[in-house]
Amino acid sequence: MSRSPSPPRQQPKVPRVKLLARLWKYLGRYRLLLVLAVLLVILTNALSLVGPKLSGLAIDAIGIGPGEADFETLLRCTGLMAVCYLASAISGYLLNRVTIRLTRNTTYRMRKDVFDRLVSLPVGYFDRHQAGDLISVLSYDVDTVNESLSTDFLQILNSLITVGVSLVLMLSIQPQLVLIFAFTVPLTMLYTRWITRRTKPLFRKRSAKLGELNGYMEEMMAGQMTTRAYGREKQVVEEFDQINGEAVDAYTVSEYFGTLVGPSVNFINNVSLALISVFGSLLYLAGRVGLGDISSFIQYSRKFSGPINETANILGDLQSAFAAAERVFRMIDEPPEKADLPDAIPLAKVDGRVMAQHVFFRYEENTPVIEDFSMEAPAGSVTAIVGPTGAGKTTLINLLMRFYDADSGSIRLDGHDIYGLTRASLRRAYSMVLQDSWLFSGTIHENIAYAKPDATRQEVEAAARAAKADVFISRLPQGYDTVIGDDGTNISKGQKQLLTIARAMLSDAPMLILDEATSNVDTQTERQIQAAMRQLMAGKTSFIIAHRLSTIENADNILVIRDGNIVEQGRHAELMSRHGFYAALYAAQFDAQ
Repeated sequence: MSRSPSPPRQQPKVPRVKLLARLWKYLGRYRLLLVLAVLLVILTNALSLVGPKLSGLAIDAIGIGPGEADFETLLRCTGLMAVCYLASAISGYLLNRVTIRLTRNTTYRMRKDVFDRLVSLPVGYFDRHQAGDLISVLSYDVDTVNESLSTDFLQILNSLITVGVSLVLMLSIQPQLVLIFAFTVPLTMLYTRWITRRTKPLFRKRSAKLGELNGYMEEMMAGQMTTRAYGREKQVVEEFDQINGEAVDAYTVSEYFGTLVGPSVNFINNVSLALISVFGSLLYLAGRVGLGDISSFIQYSRKFSGPINETANILGDLQSAFAAAERVFRMIDEPPEKADLPDAIPLAKVDGRVMAQHVFFRYEENTPVIEDFSMEAPAGSVTAIVGPTGAGKTTLINLLMRFYDADSGSIRLDGHDIYGLTRASLRRAYSMVLQDSWLFSGTIHENIAYAKPDATRQEVEAAARAAKADVFISRLPQGYDTVIGDDGTNISKGQKQLLTIARAMLSDAPMLILDEATSNVDTQTERQIQAAMRQLMAGKTSFIIAHRLSTIENADNILVIRDGNIVEQGRHAELMSRHGFYAALYAAQFDAQ
């Protein structure tokens, strides 16, 4: 059976229309808020656009000569202006509240979609991407998209309404003056189109550089002890300065061109305002327009050109949002871990007999890792896997648990092809203890009981005693209720390893995988753990990856892997008597001591 992995997909640039359609779907999920926001935009604009007309009527009511003022009309117009502007302010306040709620909801939904996809992605995806870059997408890019998505959408709608109504009202006052915009508006549009094309790749580069910076910082924070141990602080600072400089440069250049739009368009709008003032004065002197109408026209012209200026500023934000949206949707579009076959069955009772036949696997094309691998582990046996670094030991474990799928060949568990089993039931059949122990922020009790949340306190303490972790736990201030930091930063590496071993011991899984599980404990504790684990592993099929060959001398079967193939297998005494590759590895370790 062949299961050739698909080659890495090259991500094409997402078309702008498709991107907008996908962004719109997030807003569309909250139709009530969206409709309310649109209504408030219309109401706010309608109230604010009445003001200039009333202002013009008030100016005409004052008159030119003494005694010509119509105070009744003047007071009525100014009173209505105050009411309209106050109502517009209240409506604008409500609009801001609705916009905040809309942004919150869309941000929550988008971040949830990204995280849900992250959880469903295959292990190989995380092997190929830096954690910091993924975090950057989940936090910075999602925030950037949603700040623009909700706010800028309503702002554009507001601008369209304002521009449209202002244009109609200006035409009703003096059509000839509107001809000025026939020159300034196309000039604005041509300029913004040019600057938009220039800034689009800059914002895409900015998002990528910020992701790279986050990835580097996450890596350096995790490796502080190694950096200091090797005296690499200066080199790390220099590398950070270079990456930080590239990120700052990308941010600065994109922001420079993005912010250049607003002042430039504002200059063009000011030119149009000056032309309106000049030609409006000439028309007034010719008696073709009243003073109040000129005042109203100028106010409407500012409302007409203002949104154009704001839209130009928004375009810069949109470029950043589009670049961030591409990264967000690229992650959402990543293919999840392959679904179980339609006829896949769950594992019921597990005996633990494992057989692999003619397995081939490669992470990348033309780079084989496992070639024609075959082995058999009887139920309840302890199988040790040894070999030099890069021989394929951990890869074999990844194949057994289907973190990766083999290119060809078969792996069977209790006679079932594992590709015909559901992944969840297959993985529940194993407990794992890895060399890189993983703990989360919480109590020691919660960390040990992670694989079995309903475990009693007595069960947790029994597992800790078996793993020889009870000794150090009892010395902690709150014992099993002691809260450890993120990834166990306030306990030693060896203590972290003991907790992960206790976690595996607590699990009732019928099979066990130990990948350098005792690499961070001392030799005496290691021997104690080995004895305890030997007792607890009775009846369980166990796979042990070990570099210290002295720890697997009692294994039922030792697989010696070299270049992805089994070159020797058997018990320790048998392999030593052959004086082959295993014997050479064993002797080399003692010679090095």
